Amino acid sequence: MTKPLTILVVGDVFGEPGRAALLGLLPRLKREHEVDCTIVNVENAAAGFGVTPQIARSFLDGGVDVMTSGNHIWDRKEIIEYIVKENLLLRPANYPAGTPGVGSVVVKAGPHKVAVLNLMGRVFLPTIDCPFRKADEEVARLREETAIIVVDMHGEATSEKQAMGWYLDGRASAVLGTHSHVQTADERILPGGTAYITDLGMTGPVDSVIGVAREL
Repeated sequence: MTKPLTILVVGDVFGEPGRAALLGLLPRLKREHEVDCTIVNVENAAAGFGVTPQIARSFLDGGVDVMTSGNHIWDRKEIIEYIVKENLLLRPANYPAGTPGVGSVVVKAGPHKVAVLNLMGRVFLPTIDCPFRKADEEVARLREETAIIVVDMHGEATSEKQAMGWYLDGRASAVLGTHSHVQTADERILPGGTAYITDLGMTGPVDSVIGVAREL
């Protein structure tokens, strides 16, 4: 009997506490759950603001397969040169044409191919290209290579993330929200078979305000 494909997706990793938790727990989690592919949102990994090349490399060395991001991806300017060369670090695909880096990637996971698509909403966030139009374009292209497509929908508004879940139901394997740092309890399988949750939450300091010291 063929082993089921197991994909681990981790919400926004925040600062040094989040990095320590991820890298400390990931080997055991992958072993115990026989994880085939690990996807992690890293846009807050460098003290809450962006990610550095050194941190990104530590994640890949520590067992992460694909890194996603969001509006904080450009906070550390040194990441621009890195993201051009490393397609395992994604930026939202609906940034305008000509933006450094890529917004999707296909990786091998045992006998399978897994596509990861990074999108970002436009409600209460910087105005970029339409995530729904970009989703149509990217999903159609990715499905030519694999039917397994995991979408990180980075967004502020729950309604926009829910809309993307319904929009891609039956076309993507999973639509998983990130950005708010607060995990929602609405995980479900949509009628078309797509796994959905509005927000995966945060991997970071528990006794904080979305990762930031309470005193601030």
